Order: sequence, then structure tokens, then C-alpha cells
Amino acid sequence: MNSTEIFRVIRPGLRTTIQDLGRKGYQRFGIPVSGAMDSYAMQLGNILVGNRRNEACLEVALIGPELVAKTQLTIAITGANFTPKINDIPVPMYSTIRMNEGDSLSFGKHQSGLFAYIAVAGGVGSLSYFHSKSTDIQSGLGRELWRDDTVLGLPIKRKQRIRLHPKFIPTISTELKLGVLEGPHTAFFSNKIREKFFQTEFIVLPNSNRMGYRLSSSNVILEEELPNIWSDAVPLGGIQILPNGDAIVLMSDRQTVGGYPRIGAVMTTDIPKLSQLIPNGKLRFYPVTIEEAQARYRQREQILSTLETFRFHIT
Repeated sequence: MNSTEIFRVIRPGLRTTIQDLGRKGYQRFGIPVSGAMDSYAMQLGNILVGNRRNEACLEVALIGPELVAKTQLTIAITGANFTPKINDIPVPMYSTIRMNEGDSLSFGKHQSGLFAYIAVAGGVGSLSYFHSKSTDIQSGLGRELWRDDTVLGLPIKRKQRIRLHPKFIPTISTELKLGVLEGPHTAFFSNKIREKFFQTEFIVLPNSNRMGYRLSSSNVILEEELPNIWSDAVPLGGIQILPNGDAIVLMSDRQTVGGYPRIGAVMTTDIPKLSQLIPNGKLRFYPVTIEEAQARYRQREQILSTLETFRFHIT
């Protein structure tokens, strides 16, 4: 089936890109994973409109775009709340929304979070690089939307309106506590440094981005110089400790290898929460075991799988 025009871009917003769950299996070749910053919100949007969970969506960063529908569409908006509107009338999030040809989708006042997702029934069309439609501007894989761009897709009309139960809608906060799996360079950090790390309150610096969230604190984490290490593969959520004691949490567009010692990694289920933390937001870390992290991941997957099965059953 050929793609058709689904949106015309009137205003592109701050940085609106196409994202799915990323390109897996290519990091060893120097190709970043990329993908949605808030993968949980993106998957919920796809489930609401009846797509597979990995279908590409539009990721909206902080300032939303203005888009005009080129055909009848069913959409859902999830993640950060930028006050979405259809034809200047506010519409609910985490709910399916019907758009007719000529309708305008826009965003107003920032309410919470950093990344919102526009899921379209049938999916958003784009070139696929290494089996993923995810945009990675740093690597030259796609680009952000520009004014007068046309967004393609394979629109499917959904008759039934769906609204997500509030208990499944994630809360966005400006203060977080995130679970951390310690390692792999635990031996490079003394017990005193590790204790201080977990006792310290960090803030997110304004120069954070999709590659990594930079964290700073008035508390001095390091009291001695850390040894140099060989560069090795870096995971999503890896926490690098810089020579000045600040930290970087590696995010979706992270480089494939890094040379700063890592004191731990934020567990997978807490990454979406972190992705929505605005600049100057506060966070603390606490240690978790691999068993705890796996249990929470299984719990989240069970929720998504149940919602997905139910959505396809009633569509």
C-alpha cells in the first residue's frame, strides 16, 4: 500500500522528529540506537490508536508544532502536556481523537514534561535506516520537521473512541527518585564516594539533550581523581561520572562507546520518568538489585501487553 499525505506542517515546533523504539543490534558497528525518549508514553499512544507498539510516531519536544490534517485521521497524544488543541479547542490526552481533512492540531501552554507523542492510526511514514524510522540528527539519519513539510502515513479509520484509564497514565514530576543498578566500574569508586552519590540531590542542567542529561550538585562527589579506563560500550541510562564530580545520564541518542567511569545505570522502567524531567528538575538515586529491576520491567511489559491485546480485541 502506498503512503498518503496525512499532515502539512504549518509550524514545526522546537524540534519535532519521527521516532520508534530505535535501531537495535547495530551499536557494535558504531550506529547509535536512538528512538523515543519516553518509550512508555510512545507505546501507550500506539496502543490507543490500534498500532503495533513499535510503530513510528511524531515526537514533540517542549514547544509543539502546528499540523493540518490532509485526510481523515485518528490520533492520540501522550507524554508531556503542552495543552493540545484541535481547531483551537482543547482536546484530552491519552485518548483517541478524530481529525477531519483541514483540521488543525496545535499546542498551547506548557504544563509538564519535555516530550509528547502524536500517534496516528496506521502509522507515520518515513525512510527506514537500519530497520528503524527513528531520527538521529547527530548521525545524519533523518531530520526534524520543517515548515511546509508533508508528513506521510497509512491512515486507518478507527470508529471506536478509546480513553486510557487514569491508573495507567504516568505521572510527570519535577522531583524524582530513580533506581540504579551499580556497575560496571564499581571498583573505581570507594564506598565513601558511592554512599555520597546516593545521598546527593542532583539538578538537570539546561544543556542536557537527547544524547545525555547533565547533572550537577553542590555536594562534592569526588575527593580523589578517578583512573582512566578503556572506552567501552555504553547502555541507555548509564551514569558517567566526570572528573569534576558532575554526572551524565546517557539517553536515546547516546554515543556507542564512552570513556568515563560509570557508577551505575538507571533501570529501564525509570528512563521514561527521567526523560520528562525539565531543566533544573531535581533527582536522587537509590540502589536496586538486578532482580528488582527485572521484576519491574516484567510488570511494565505485562501492562503494555494486556492493553495491546485488549485494544486489538475491541477495534
